[in-house]
Amino acid sequence: MYAPRVLISMICALLVFAVATYFIHGSFLTSFIQTLLCLVIIQVGYFVGVLILVAKEKRQMRATLNFQKETAPAPETSVADAITGVSPHGPKLSDF
Repeated sequence: MYAPRVLISMICALLVFAVATYFIHGSFLTSFIQTLLCLVIIQVGYFVGVLILVAKEKRQMRATLNFQKETAPAPETSVADAITGVSPHGPKLSDF
């Protein structure tokens, strides 16, 4: 949900709603009150939508972290084992 796009869309929807309720009821006060109620409903919906997106992202991050813990790499060999092992580049100087 991109905030500026949501804000512009919300303002446009509220303007259309305000004009429509004014033509239906013919009263500026009724139109204003109903538009304010519509504004509150839209804001609550936007807030709930953001909460759902954050919860979904949190679940995905937890699942990723749990997967990484389950598939942890095997422990590496010690430095001493790596030093005494055979070098892939040929014999060591100590072999002579």
